[in-house]
Amino acid sequence: MIDHAYVRKLARYNRWQNSSLYEAADTLSEDARRADRGTFFKSIHATFNHILWADAMWMSRLAGEPAPPGRLPESARYVDDWEALKRERAACDDRIVAWADGLEAAALAGELTWRPATAVGDVVVTRPRWLAVTHMFNHQTHHRGQAHAMLTAVGTKPQDTDLIMMQK
Repeated sequence: MIDHAYVRKLARYNRWQNSSLYEAADTLSEDARRADRGTFFKSIHATFNHILWADAMWMSRLAGEPAPPGRLPESARYVDDWEALKRERAACDDRIVAWADGLEAAALAGELTWRPATAVGDVVVTRPRWLAVTHMFNHQTHHRGQAHAMLTAVGTKPQDTDLIMMQK
């Protein structure tokens, strides 16, 4: 099982990495951010949208925040405007850090039950709460890796992604 110190560290890692990737993407044109690069969500912009949408979905489950609209297929179109997407990302990262900072050990115990965004019908999933938290951070890292690869391929320079290199 994980502990609240681990969750706090990963919340800060998430914010640090998102800041780095968004700074790199900010140097690109709108067309370059939206170009199909052959990844699962196609573009840098769409991948960022999916990560933000999924984070909002997990925070609705874990912290009681409102769920984002739509289902998984619409996640890549969550926020269309680049400036609005940047603001929403920063605000979500701040909410994740605040949630992690207020987390107590008991909040990671027990189980979490939810309806998956990919489910059809009355599918309900129950997993250990600590595992759902771990999944949220793992999911972010997975898709940020795709975004990092796309950004690197177009010549931008996001920061190193190694957790061990995070200063805070």
